Amino acid sequence: MFFDADFWLPLAIIAPLTTALLLFLLPRRSGLAIIVGAVTTIAIVGMTTLLVVQTGPVRHTIGGWGAPLGIDLTADGLTALMLALTAVVGAAITLYAHGYFTHPTHDEAARARYANFWPLWFFLWAALNALFLSGDVFNLYVTLELVSFTAVALTALAGKPAVLAAAMRYLLVGLLGSLFYLMGVVFLYGDFGVLDIGQLGAVVAATPALAGAAALITVGLAMKTALFPLHFWLPPAHANATAPVSALLSALVIKGSFYILLRLWLGVLYPLGETIAPYLLMALGAAALLWGSLQAIRQTRLKLLVAYSTVAQIGYLFLLMPLLLAERNNLIALAGVVCFMLAHASAKASAFLSAGAIQLAIGDDRLASLRGLMQVMPTPVATFAMASVSLVALPPSGGFVAKWFMLDATLASGYWTVALVIVAGGLMAAVYIMRVLAPLFRQVEMGEERHDVIHVPLSMNLSAFGLALLAILLSFTGVYVLEILAIGAPWVMEAGL
Repeated sequence: MFFDADFWLPLAIIAPLTTALLLFLLPRRSGLAIIVGAVTTIAIVGMTTLLVVQTGPVRHTIGGWGAPLGIDLTADGLTALMLALTAVVGAAITLYAHGYFTHPTHDEAARARYANFWPLWFFLWAALNALFLSGDVFNLYVTLELVSFTAVALTALAGKPAVLAAAMRYLLVGLLGSLFYLMGVVFLYGDFGVLDIGQLGAVVAATPALAGAAALITVGLAMKTALFPLHFWLPPAHANATAPVSALLSALVIKGSFYILLRLWLGVLYPLGETIAPYLLMALGAAALLWGSLQAIRQTRLKLLVAYSTVAQIGYLFLLMPLLLAERNNLIALAGVVCFMLAHASAKASAFLSAGAIQLAIGDDRLASLRGLMQVMPTPVATFAMASVSLVALPPSGGFVAKWFMLDATLASGYWTVALVIVAGGLMAAVYIMRVLAPLFRQVEMGEERHDVIHVPLSMNLSAFGLALLAILLSFTGVYVLEILAIGAPWVMEAGL
């Protein structure tokens, strides 16, 4: 049982799902259920990751009915990294959310509304784990829908007109993206007769049906990932949601849809790797990086600036698509993309959480209102600065290692233009980050008006600081990420693991 995939893989979904159901049914016992559910899920994910590292890729057949008729759960190195990322970031956000939603600045109506965060968050955790473990394209659709609906409900928790409008826009875009994805699945099944990713990878060919499926799937997932120019729903949703939800959306939810896109292009759609498609994705990634950075520079609100920086940094995920597809054994390029996902998730979650603490303490997130906060709120300000080190990709940080891998891969393959875009993105990130840090670290002179700051719980500061520290410590894990990614790399996955 200790190294049994039939035991650990389904538990990674069952544990958070059971916790969510208990929180719905027994809200008075929510404190105990949250602690037990979070600790249990983290332990199970840890065992699942250890299982993959020790034994290699694993598969669990649900109910004894495997592919092509049944549902299989699969896990390789990429899956293990995404499960671990969700567990670590999710644990920090769970700790932060307890202090945030019980803060005395919230009235009774808001606290009653925010109580719904807990079952929705654990349901989202279960859906994300199920998405990362899914082994067929239709089950990916089901789990993607569960993630999207839960994310929309979490976004709407703030209850203000602006956030409700943003949540409705998010819902409509998500539904349209899911429709495109599902039509792409229909094309795949109609032409090849299987849904299992491994079996599809063994039989696919560059047919018109595959091209149609690739177009539909890519457009649908690009909408959910908020790739430029389909990003219009993201800034208002991320900026107006509550701080824990903003962190979840930016750090984890958009990574789920990109994970599917990456998995399918590497494992199923790869016969189209030498067409114009990966170069178009690369161009859109470059446009996202430059446009999103420019918009972030222009913002006057802290959370909106951080939201537009997410639009920009999504672009990095798509810049190396030609390398990943034209050179299907380019593990360095894949490591760059995955390291960037890990570093971005931890740093961006920390940035949103520290921004939320600042907004809660002073009741405002306008950049003009941040002057001199380092003197009265040193921990959240220092945390934001630490997270910014990774966002700008300064050493030592996970963002620096990710961009080092990216630059190594692009320069080795002769993609000088892409390397210049990566460098330009880092410089523009430094500009918009300095627009935040400059007022935060400015000294307030005698006679100037000082901030009236409301106390922020220690748990909020610690969780945000822990994620910022993780973003720094990821700089020492590049070699380990390479080793884990090599376990069942997507281009060597075969049917019937």
